[in-house]
Amino acid sequence: MISLGCAKNLVDAEVMLGYLPQDRFEITTDEAQADIIIVNTCGFISDAKEESVETLLEAIEYKKSGNCTLLVVTGCLSQRYAEDMAKELPEVDILLGTGDVPRILELIEAHDRGEDVRQSVGLPQYLYDHTTPRVASSPFYSTYVKIAEGCNNLCSYCIIPQLRGPLRSRSIASVVAEVERLVAAGAQEVNLIAQDITAFGADRHDGASLEGLLRELVKISELRWLRLLYAYPDGISDELIELVATEEKICSYFDVPLQHIDDRVLARMNRRVGEDTIRDLIHRMRQRIPDLTLRTSFIVGFPGETDAEFAKLLAFVEEGHFDRVGVFRYSREEDTPAASLPDQVPEGVKKSRYNKLMKAQQRVSFRRNRALIGRVEPVLVEGYSEETELLLSGRSIRQAPDVDGQVYITAGQADVGQIVPLRITDSSEYDLIGEIVDESDE
Repeated sequence: MISLGCAKNLVDAEVMLGYLPQDRFEITTDEAQADIIIVNTCGFISDAKEESVETLLEAIEYKKSGNCTLLVVTGCLSQRYAEDMAKELPEVDILLGTGDVPRILELIEAHDRGEDVRQSVGLPQYLYDHTTPRVASSPFYSTYVKIAEGCNNLCSYCIIPQLRGPLRSRSIASVVAEVERLVAAGAQEVNLIAQDITAFGADRHDGASLEGLLRELVKISELRWLRLLYAYPDGISDELIELVATEEKICSYFDVPLQHIDDRVLARMNRRVGEDTIRDLIHRMRQRIPDLTLRTSFIVGFPGETDAEFAKLLAFVEEGHFDRVGVFRYSREEDTPAASLPDQVPEGVKKSRYNKLMKAQQRVSFRRNRALIGRVEPVLVEGYSEETELLLSGRSIRQAPDVDGQVYITAGQADVGQIVPLRITDSSEYDLIGEIVDESDE
Protein backbone atom coordinates (compact mmCIF):
# COMPACT_ATOMS: atom_id res chain seq x y z
CA MET A 1 0.00 0.00 0.00
CA ILE A 2 1.41 3.36 -1.04
CA SER A 3 -0.60 6.26 0.38
CA LEU A 4 0.05 9.77 -0.91
CA GLY A 5 -1.18 13.17 0.21
CA CYS A 6 -2.76 14.09 3.51
CA ALA A 7 -3.47 12.29 6.77
CA LYS A 8 -7.12 11.96 5.75
CA ASN A 9 -5.96 9.86 2.80
CA LEU A 10 -3.81 7.80 5.17
CA VAL A 11 -6.86 6.88 7.23
CA ASP A 12 -8.60 5.71 4.03
CA ALA A 13 -5.56 3.56 3.23
CA GLU A 14 -5.61 2.00 6.69
CA VAL A 15 -9.33 1.24 6.32
CA MET A 16 -8.74 -0.40 2.94
CA LEU A 17 -6.07 -2.62 4.47
CA GLY A 18 -8.54 -3.46 7.21
CA TYR A 19 -10.96 -4.84 4.63
CA LEU A 20 -8.32 -7.31 3.38
CA PRO A 21 -8.35 -10.35 5.72
CA GLN A 22 -4.98 -10.88 7.39
CA ASP A 23 -5.22 -14.64 6.97
CA ARG A 24 -5.23 -14.16 3.19
CA PHE A 25 -3.15 -11.03 2.64
CA GLU A 26 0.25 -10.14 4.05
CA ILE A 27 1.38 -6.52 3.97
CA THR A 28 4.87 -5.83 2.64
CA THR A 29 6.88 -2.61 2.44
CA ASP A 30 8.90 -3.96 -0.51
CA GLU A 31 7.19 -3.15 -3.80
CA ALA A 32 9.37 -5.70 -5.63
CA GLN A 33 7.96 -8.51 -3.50
CA ALA A 34 4.30 -7.45 -3.66
CA ASP A 35 1.77 -9.47 -5.67
CA ILE A 36 -0.70 -6.61 -5.33
CA ILE A 37 0.25 -2.92 -5.28
CA ILE A 38 -2.37 -0.38 -4.17
CA VAL A 39 -1.58 3.28 -4.83
CA ASN A 40 -3.85 5.61 -2.85
CA THR A 41 -3.53 8.85 -4.80
CA CYS A 42 -3.93 12.55 -4.07
CA GLY A 43 -5.46 14.91 -6.63
CA PHE A 44 -5.74 18.12 -4.63
CA ILE A 45 -3.34 20.36 -6.57
CA SER A 46 -1.05 19.99 -9.58
CA ASP A 47 2.06 19.05 -7.55
CA ALA A 48 0.11 16.29 -5.79
CA LYS A 49 -1.23 15.00 -9.10
CA GLU A 50 2.29 14.91 -10.55
CA GLU A 51 3.55 12.95 -7.54
CA SER A 52 0.66 10.50 -7.90
CA VAL A 53 1.36 9.95 -11.61
CA GLU A 54 5.10 9.47 -10.98
CA THR A 55 4.34 6.92 -8.26
CA LEU A 56 1.95 5.09 -10.58
CA LEU A 57 4.59 4.88 -13.29
CA GLU A 58 7.03 3.41 -10.78
CA ALA A 59 4.41 0.87 -9.70
CA ILE A 60 3.84 -0.08 -13.34
CA GLU A 61 7.54 -0.92 -13.59
CA TYR A 62 7.15 -3.37 -10.69
CA LYS A 63 4.30 -4.97 -12.58
CA LYS A 64 6.65 -5.46 -15.51
CA SER A 65 9.70 -6.64 -13.59
CA GLY A 66 8.58 -7.61 -10.08
CA ASN A 67 6.04 -9.99 -8.61
CA CYS A 68 3.11 -7.63 -9.08
CA THR A 69 0.16 -9.15 -10.93
CA LEU A 70 -2.51 -6.67 -9.79
CA LEU A 71 -2.24 -2.88 -9.72
CA VAL A 72 -5.02 -1.00 -7.93
CA VAL A 73 -5.37 2.80 -7.99
CA THR A 74 -7.58 4.44 -5.37
CA GLY A 75 -8.20 7.89 -3.91
CA CYS A 76 -8.73 11.37 -5.28
CA LEU A 77 -6.98 11.00 -8.63
CA SER A 78 -9.01 7.95 -9.65
CA GLN A 79 -12.19 9.64 -8.39
CA ARG A 80 -11.49 12.60 -10.64
CA TYR A 81 -9.85 11.08 -13.72
CA ALA A 82 -10.99 7.44 -13.86
CA GLU A 83 -11.94 7.54 -17.55
CA ASP A 84 -8.71 9.21 -18.63
CA MET A 85 -6.58 6.90 -16.50
CA ALA A 86 -8.32 3.83 -17.88
CA LYS A 87 -7.38 4.94 -21.40
CA GLU A 88 -3.85 6.18 -20.69
CA LEU A 89 -2.73 3.48 -18.22
CA PRO A 90 -3.78 0.05 -19.47
CA GLU A 91 -1.50 -1.55 -16.86
CA VAL A 92 -3.87 -0.42 -14.08
CA ASP A 93 -6.26 -3.26 -13.27
CA ILE A 94 -8.69 -1.56 -10.87
CA LEU A 95 -9.65 2.10 -10.36
CA LEU A 96 -11.47 2.77 -7.10
CA GLY A 97 -13.13 6.06 -6.10
CA THR A 98 -12.97 7.80 -2.72
CA GLY A 99 -16.41 6.54 -1.76
CA ASP A 100 -15.79 2.93 -2.79
CA VAL A 101 -13.23 1.98 -0.14
CA PRO A 102 -15.36 -0.90 1.29
CA ARG A 103 -15.40 -2.62 -2.14
CA ILE A 104 -11.64 -3.27 -2.26
CA LEU A 105 -11.85 -6.99 -1.38
CA GLU A 106 -14.92 -7.56 -3.56
CA LEU A 107 -13.19 -6.08 -6.61
CA ILE A 108 -9.92 -7.96 -6.07
CA GLU A 109 -11.86 -11.23 -5.84
CA ALA A 110 -13.92 -10.36 -8.92
CA HIS A 111 -10.74 -9.58 -10.86
CA ASP A 112 -9.29 -12.94 -9.83
CA ARG A 113 -12.40 -14.61 -11.28
CA GLY A 114 -11.76 -12.85 -14.58
CA GLU A 115 -14.65 -10.41 -14.31
CA ASP A 116 -14.44 -6.94 -15.87
CA VAL A 117 -14.33 -4.70 -12.77
CA ARG A 118 -11.84 -2.13 -13.91
CA GLN A 119 -13.67 0.93 -12.59
CA SER A 120 -15.70 1.48 -9.45
CA VAL A 121 -16.12 5.23 -9.07
CA GLY A 122 -19.44 6.30 -7.62
CA LEU A 123 -20.73 9.32 -5.73
CA PRO A 124 -18.61 9.90 -2.59
CA GLN A 125 -21.00 8.93 0.21
CA TYR A 126 -18.94 6.53 2.31
CA LEU A 127 -18.06 7.28 5.94
CA TYR A 128 -16.15 4.85 8.13
CA ASP A 129 -17.01 4.37 11.81
CA HIS A 130 -15.75 2.65 14.96
CA THR A 131 -16.85 -0.78 13.70
CA THR A 132 -14.85 -0.49 10.47
CA PRO A 133 -11.71 -2.68 10.33
CA ARG A 134 -8.52 -0.63 10.15
CA VAL A 135 -4.84 -1.60 10.02
CA ALA A 136 -2.62 0.96 11.74
CA SER A 137 0.36 2.20 9.74
CA SER A 138 1.29 5.03 12.11
CA PRO A 139 3.43 4.40 15.21
CA PHE A 140 1.42 2.91 18.09
CA TYR A 141 1.73 6.07 20.19
CA SER A 142 0.20 8.52 17.68
CA THR A 143 -2.83 8.18 15.42
CA TYR A 144 -5.30 10.10 13.29
CA VAL A 145 -9.06 9.88 13.70
CA LYS A 146 -11.21 11.22 10.89
CA ILE A 147 -14.34 12.68 12.48
CA ALA A 148 -16.05 13.77 9.25
CA GLU A 149 -15.73 13.42 5.50
CA GLY A 150 -16.45 15.85 2.68
CA CYS A 151 -16.89 19.61 2.76
CA ASN A 152 -19.62 22.21 2.24
CA ASN A 153 -17.40 25.30 2.18
CA LEU A 154 -17.13 25.68 -1.63
CA CYS A 155 -13.96 27.78 -1.70
CA SER A 156 -13.54 28.91 -5.30
CA TYR A 157 -10.08 27.32 -5.76
CA CYS A 158 -10.86 23.94 -4.20
CA ILE A 159 -11.81 20.64 -5.85
CA ILE A 160 -12.33 18.74 -2.58
CA PRO A 161 -16.18 18.85 -2.52
CA GLN A 162 -16.16 17.19 -5.96
CA LEU A 163 -13.64 14.56 -4.88
CA ARG A 164 -14.99 13.89 -1.40
CA GLY A 165 -18.63 14.91 -1.54
CA PRO A 166 -20.66 16.97 0.94
CA LEU A 167 -20.03 17.09 4.69
CA ARG A 168 -20.77 13.82 6.47
CA SER A 169 -20.12 13.74 10.23
CA ARG A 170 -19.76 10.65 12.36
CA SER A 171 -21.73 10.37 15.59
CA ILE A 172 -20.06 11.46 18.80
CA ALA A 173 -20.52 7.94 20.18
CA SER A 174 -18.70 6.44 17.19
CA VAL A 175 -15.70 8.75 17.48
CA VAL A 176 -15.47 8.19 21.25
CA ALA A 177 -15.60 4.41 20.79
CA GLU A 178 -12.76 4.51 18.23
CA VAL A 179 -10.58 6.78 20.36
CA GLU A 180 -11.15 4.57 23.41
CA ARG A 181 -9.98 1.54 21.41
CA LEU A 182 -6.90 3.33 20.05
CA VAL A 183 -5.91 4.66 23.47
CA ALA A 184 -6.35 1.18 24.98
CA ALA A 185 -3.91 -0.05 22.30
CA GLY A 186 -1.28 2.48 23.41
CA ALA A 187 -2.00 5.73 21.59
CA GLN A 188 -0.74 8.71 23.57
CA GLU A 189 -1.64 11.30 20.93
CA VAL A 190 -4.89 11.44 18.95
CA ASN A 191 -5.10 13.90 16.07
CA LEU A 192 -8.65 14.79 15.04
CA ILE A 193 -8.90 15.46 11.30
CA ALA A 194 -11.49 16.37 8.67
CA GLN A 195 -11.64 18.80 5.78
CA ASP A 196 -13.09 21.23 8.36
CA ILE A 197 -13.34 19.90 11.91
CA THR A 198 -15.25 22.97 13.11
CA ALA A 199 -18.15 21.94 10.84
CA PHE A 200 -18.42 18.62 12.67
CA GLY A 201 -22.04 17.76 13.45
CA ALA A 202 -23.62 20.54 11.36
CA ASP A 203 -25.17 17.97 9.02
CA ARG A 204 -26.49 15.61 11.68
CA HIS A 205 -29.32 17.64 13.26
CA ASP A 206 -28.85 15.78 16.55
CA GLY A 207 -27.03 18.52 18.46
CA ALA A 208 -23.56 17.12 17.72
CA SER A 209 -20.73 19.67 17.65
CA LEU A 210 -16.97 19.72 17.92
CA GLU A 211 -17.25 21.23 21.39
CA GLY A 212 -19.60 18.45 22.50
CA LEU A 213 -17.29 15.82 21.04
CA LEU A 214 -14.26 17.23 22.88
CA ARG A 215 -16.11 17.21 26.20
CA GLU A 216 -16.67 13.48 25.80
CA LEU A 217 -13.16 12.68 24.56
CA VAL A 218 -11.37 14.36 27.46
CA LYS A 219 -13.13 11.91 29.77
CA ILE A 220 -11.00 9.06 28.39
CA SER A 221 -8.63 8.53 31.30
CA GLU A 222 -5.51 7.25 29.50
CA LEU A 223 -5.61 9.80 26.68
CA ARG A 224 -2.70 12.25 26.97
CA TRP A 225 -2.74 14.56 23.91
CA LEU A 226 -5.74 15.52 21.78
CA ARG A 227 -4.82 17.68 18.80
CA LEU A 228 -7.16 19.64 16.50
CA LEU A 229 -6.22 19.93 12.83
CA TYR A 230 -7.84 22.00 10.05
CA ALA A 231 -10.16 24.33 11.98
CA TYR A 232 -11.75 26.94 9.72
CA PRO A 233 -11.60 30.46 11.16
CA ASP A 234 -15.32 31.19 11.00
CA GLY A 235 -16.07 28.00 12.96
CA ILE A 236 -13.84 28.73 15.95
CA SER A 237 -16.20 29.76 18.71
CA ASP A 238 -15.37 31.34 22.07
CA GLU A 239 -16.58 28.07 23.58
CA LEU A 240 -14.00 26.11 21.57
CA ILE A 241 -11.22 28.53 22.54
CA GLU A 242 -12.23 28.16 26.19
CA LEU A 243 -12.11 24.36 25.94
CA VAL A 244 -8.59 24.43 24.49
CA ALA A 245 -7.55 26.91 27.20
CA THR A 246 -8.89 24.89 30.11
CA GLU A 247 -8.76 21.20 29.18
CA GLU A 248 -5.29 19.83 29.90
CA LYS A 249 -5.60 16.97 27.41
CA ILE A 250 -6.37 19.25 24.46
CA CYS A 251 -3.10 20.54 23.02
CA SER A 252 -2.85 24.33 22.96
CA TYR A 253 -2.44 24.08 19.21
CA PHE A 254 -4.65 25.32 16.40
CA ASP A 255 -4.20 24.68 12.68
CA VAL A 256 -6.33 27.40 11.07
CA PRO A 257 -6.10 27.68 7.26
CA LEU A 258 -6.51 31.40 6.54
CA GLN A 259 -5.33 31.45 2.88
CA HIS A 260 -4.88 35.26 2.71
CA ILE A 261 -5.40 38.50 4.62
CA ASP A 262 -6.56 40.88 1.87
CA ASP A 263 -10.35 41.27 1.79
CA ARG A 264 -10.63 41.41 -2.01
CA VAL A 265 -8.58 38.23 -2.45
CA LEU A 266 -10.52 36.45 0.30
CA ALA A 267 -13.82 37.43 -1.35
CA ARG A 268 -12.65 36.05 -4.70
CA MET A 269 -11.65 32.85 -2.90
CA ASN A 270 -15.22 32.66 -1.54
CA ARG A 271 -13.92 32.65 2.01
CA ARG A 272 -16.41 33.73 4.65
CA VAL A 273 -14.08 35.91 6.72
CA GLY A 274 -12.13 39.09 6.13
CA GLU A 275 -9.12 40.82 7.66
CA ASP A 276 -10.95 42.31 10.66
CA THR A 277 -12.46 38.95 11.62
CA ILE A 278 -9.11 37.18 11.24
CA ARG A 279 -7.26 39.71 13.37
CA ASP A 280 -9.98 39.62 16.03
CA LEU A 281 -9.83 35.81 16.11
CA ILE A 282 -6.05 35.75 16.53
CA HIS A 283 -6.32 38.34 19.30
CA ARG A 284 -8.98 36.35 21.17
CA MET A 285 -7.05 33.09 20.79
CA ARG A 286 -3.73 34.56 21.93
CA GLN A 287 -5.35 36.45 24.80
CA ARG A 288 -7.18 33.41 26.19
CA ILE A 289 -4.41 30.87 25.38
CA PRO A 290 -1.14 32.77 25.95
CA ASP A 291 0.95 29.65 25.23
CA LEU A 292 -0.90 28.84 22.00
CA THR A 293 0.91 27.32 19.03
CA LEU A 294 -0.76 28.66 15.89
CA ARG A 295 -0.32 27.13 12.46
CA THR A 296 -1.87 28.41 9.24
CA SER A 297 -1.60 28.12 5.46
CA PHE A 298 -1.64 30.74 2.74
CA ILE A 299 -2.07 30.70 -1.04
CA VAL A 300 0.11 32.98 -3.16
CA GLY A 301 -0.57 33.86 -6.78
CA PHE A 302 -4.36 33.55 -6.62
CA PRO A 303 -5.93 34.97 -9.81
CA GLY A 304 -5.88 38.75 -9.69
CA GLU A 305 -3.56 38.96 -6.67
CA THR A 306 -1.73 42.26 -7.16
CA ASP A 307 1.74 43.20 -5.94
CA ALA A 308 0.11 45.38 -3.30
CA GLU A 309 -2.14 42.57 -2.08
CA PHE A 310 0.80 40.20 -1.81
CA ALA A 311 2.79 42.89 -0.01
CA LYS A 312 -0.05 43.13 2.51
CA LEU A 313 0.07 39.36 3.07
CA LEU A 314 3.86 39.47 3.45
CA ALA A 315 3.64 42.28 6.00
CA PHE A 316 0.96 40.34 7.90
CA VAL A 317 3.25 37.30 8.18
CA GLU A 318 6.17 39.50 9.22
CA GLU A 319 4.06 40.76 12.14
CA GLY A 320 4.86 37.38 13.73
CA HIS A 321 1.45 35.94 14.59
CA PHE A 322 2.22 32.36 13.54
CA ASP A 323 4.49 29.63 14.86
CA ARG A 324 4.14 27.62 11.66
CA VAL A 325 3.05 28.55 8.15
CA GLY A 326 2.49 26.40 5.08
CA VAL A 327 2.53 28.20 1.74
CA PHE A 328 0.96 26.95 -1.48
CA ARG A 329 1.36 28.35 -4.96
CA TYR A 330 -2.12 28.68 -6.47
CA SER A 331 -2.96 25.64 -8.59
CA ARG A 332 -5.43 26.24 -11.42
CA GLU A 333 -7.80 23.29 -11.01
CA GLU A 334 -10.27 22.58 -13.79
CA ASP A 335 -13.95 22.62 -12.84
CA THR A 336 -13.38 25.14 -10.05
CA PRO A 337 -14.73 28.71 -10.23
CA ALA A 338 -11.26 30.21 -9.75
CA ALA A 339 -9.94 28.45 -12.85
CA SER A 340 -12.01 30.76 -15.08
CA LEU A 341 -11.15 33.98 -13.27
CA PRO A 342 -9.27 36.61 -15.27
CA ASP A 343 -5.74 37.80 -14.47
CA GLN A 344 -4.15 34.42 -13.81
CA VAL A 345 -0.76 35.02 -12.19
CA PRO A 346 2.36 33.77 -14.05
CA GLU A 347 4.19 30.81 -12.51
CA GLY A 348 7.39 32.81 -12.10
CA VAL A 349 5.56 35.41 -10.02
CA LYS A 350 3.96 32.69 -7.88
CA LYS A 351 7.36 31.14 -7.21
CA SER A 352 8.90 34.48 -6.26
CA ARG A 353 6.06 35.26 -3.86
CA TYR A 354 6.26 31.76 -2.39
CA ASN A 355 9.96 32.16 -1.66
CA LYS A 356 9.51 35.59 -0.09
CA LEU A 357 6.70 34.43 2.18
CA MET A 358 8.55 31.28 3.25
CA LYS A 359 11.69 33.26 4.09
CA ALA A 360 9.68 35.79 6.07
CA GLN A 361 8.04 33.06 8.14
CA GLN A 362 11.37 31.30 8.58
CA ARG A 363 12.65 34.35 10.41
CA VAL A 364 9.49 34.47 12.55
CA SER A 365 9.73 30.75 13.36
CA PHE A 366 13.35 31.14 14.37
CA ARG A 367 12.51 33.96 16.78
CA ARG A 368 9.60 32.08 18.29
CA ASN A 369 11.67 28.92 18.75
CA ARG A 370 14.58 30.86 20.33
CA ALA A 371 12.10 32.28 22.85
CA LEU A 372 11.46 28.73 24.08
CA ILE A 373 15.05 28.13 25.20
CA GLY A 374 15.19 27.40 28.92
CA ARG A 375 11.59 26.25 29.13
CA VAL A 376 10.54 22.73 30.12
CA GLU A 377 8.06 21.26 27.62
CA PRO A 378 6.37 17.84 27.35
CA VAL A 379 7.89 15.81 24.51
CA LEU A 380 6.68 12.59 22.92
CA VAL A 381 9.69 10.31 22.32
CA GLU A 382 9.61 8.73 18.86
CA GLY A 383 12.91 6.82 18.74
CA TYR A 384 16.41 7.42 17.51
CA SER A 385 17.01 10.32 15.18
CA GLU A 386 17.28 9.69 11.46
CA GLU A 387 20.29 12.02 11.52
CA THR A 388 22.25 9.98 14.05
CA GLU A 389 21.53 6.96 16.23
CA LEU A 390 23.37 8.71 19.05
CA LEU A 391 20.37 10.97 19.70
CA LEU A 392 16.77 10.28 20.57
CA SER A 393 14.20 12.40 18.78
CA GLY A 394 10.56 13.24 19.32
CA ARG A 395 7.99 15.99 19.11
CA SER A 396 7.03 18.72 21.50
CA ILE A 397 3.38 19.24 22.33
CA ARG A 398 3.79 22.22 19.96
CA GLN A 399 4.59 20.00 16.97
CA ALA A 400 2.01 18.04 14.96
CA PRO A 401 3.20 14.84 13.26
CA ASP A 402 4.71 15.04 9.77
CA VAL A 403 4.52 18.84 9.35
CA ASP A 404 6.11 20.66 12.28
CA GLY A 405 9.70 19.57 12.78
CA GLN A 406 11.29 17.58 15.59
CA VAL A 407 12.95 17.73 18.96
CA TYR A 408 16.48 16.31 19.23
CA ILE A 409 17.20 14.92 22.70
CA THR A 410 20.84 15.30 23.73
CA ALA A 411 20.65 13.92 27.28
CA GLY A 412 18.44 11.47 29.16
CA GLN A 413 16.74 8.21 28.29
CA ALA A 414 13.10 7.32 27.67
CA ASP A 415 11.06 4.63 25.96
CA VAL A 416 9.49 5.12 22.55
CA GLY A 417 5.98 6.43 22.99
CA GLN A 418 6.70 7.96 26.38
CA ILE A 419 5.87 11.61 27.10
CA VAL A 420 8.63 13.20 29.17
CA PRO A 421 9.56 16.70 30.38
CA LEU A 422 12.37 18.22 28.35
CA ARG A 423 14.33 21.41 28.91
CA ILE A 424 14.93 23.21 25.63
CA THR A 425 18.59 24.16 25.26
CA ASP A 426 18.80 25.27 21.62
CA SER A 427 16.72 25.63 18.47
CA SER A 428 16.73 26.20 14.73
CA GLU A 429 14.02 27.60 12.45
CA TYR A 430 11.93 24.44 12.70
CA ASP A 431 13.50 22.07 15.23
CA LEU A 432 14.19 22.14 18.96
CA ILE A 433 17.05 20.65 20.99
CA GLY A 434 16.86 19.70 24.63
CA GLU A 435 17.55 17.44 27.59
CA ILE A 436 15.17 15.20 29.47
CA VAL A 437 14.80 16.40 33.05
CA ASP A 438 13.85 14.49 36.16
CA GLU A 439 10.23 15.30 36.90
CA SER A 440 11.09 15.76 40.55
CA ASP A 441 13.47 18.56 39.57
CA GLU A 442 10.92 20.58 37.62
